[in-house]
Amino acid sequence: MAKTILITGCSSGIGLDAARGLRDRGWRVFASCRQEQDCETLRAEGFDAPRIDYCDPASIEHGLAETLAATGGSLDALFNNGAHQLNGAVEDLPVDGLRAIFEANFFGWHDLTRRVIPVMRKQGAGRIVQCSSALGFTYMHWRGAYSATKHALEALSDVMRLELRGSGIDVVLIEPGPITTAFREKGLPYFEKYIDWKSSALRDRYETALIPRMYQPGGPDRFELGPQAVTAKLIRALETPRPQPRYYVTTATYIAGFLGRVLSTRATDAILSRL
Repeated sequence: MAKTILITGCSSGIGLDAARGLRDRGWRVFASCRQEQDCETLRAEGFDAPRIDYCDPASIEHGLAETLAATGGSLDALFNNGAHQLNGAVEDLPVDGLRAIFEANFFGWHDLTRRVIPVMRKQGAGRIVQCSSALGFTYMHWRGAYSATKHALEALSDVMRLELRGSGIDVVLIEPGPITTAFREKGLPYFEKYIDWKSSALRDRYETALIPRMYQPGGPDRFELGPQAVTAKLIRALETPRPQPRYYVTTATYIAGFLGRVLSTRATDAILSRL
C-alpha cells in the first residue's frame, strides 16, 4: 500500500510542490488548503484535499478526521507547512497582530500535531516534519513576529523529538531560507492590517527599506531557490530510515548556521544590521 502523508498549505509554493513531488513518488498525498476553493482546485488535479485552516480549530479536527477516514485510521507522515509573515518593527507590532501570526504559524500547528501523535503512537511509527525557516535560529530587521513563531516552533519540536524518542515517531525540522514563492505577496494584507507604519518613529526606514522591498521586490534574492529544493529535502526526511533532526536547504541557511556557531552575538548583530 502507498504511504500516506498530510501536507498543509498546499495552495501554492512549498506545499503544492511537495504534494506533487511526493505523489510522483507513489505517496498518497492529502493536500490541505486554508480556502475551500483551493481544495477544489487540487481535487480536480486528483488529490485528496481536506480543508485545514490553522486558525480554525474545527477545520483542523474535521480535516484530519476526513484524512483518517480515507486511510482506515492510519497516517505515515505529517508535513506542517502553511504559514504567513507579518513584517514590521517590533515596536510597531500590536499584540493582536502577534496573536494572529502565532495562531497561524504555531498554535494551529501544535493543535494538528497533537491530534496526529496518538495515531502514530498506535501504529508504532510516523514522521512529523516541520517547515521552519533560517529565521528559526537567526534574526533580521522587520522579521520579529515571523522569527518569533519559528523560534518557538524550533524549541517545541526539539523537545518533542526528545519526548518521542523510542516511540517510532521521528520529528524533523526543515529550514529553507529564501525560496521562490508567493509568500511575500501573501503577507501584504497582514502588514496593511496591523502595522501603522505612517505613525512610526521609524517611518523613514519603512519608506526607504521595507516598503520598496515588499511592494517592488524586483528579482530573486541572492541564494534563492525554487520550492523543489525544499521538496528534495522533504523526500530525504521522509524516506531515509534514520532522518536527521534538521535539514538546511539554501546556501543562505548554511551561512546563517555557520555564522551562528562561530560569531559572538555582537558580531552577528553588526553583520545583520547591514542587511
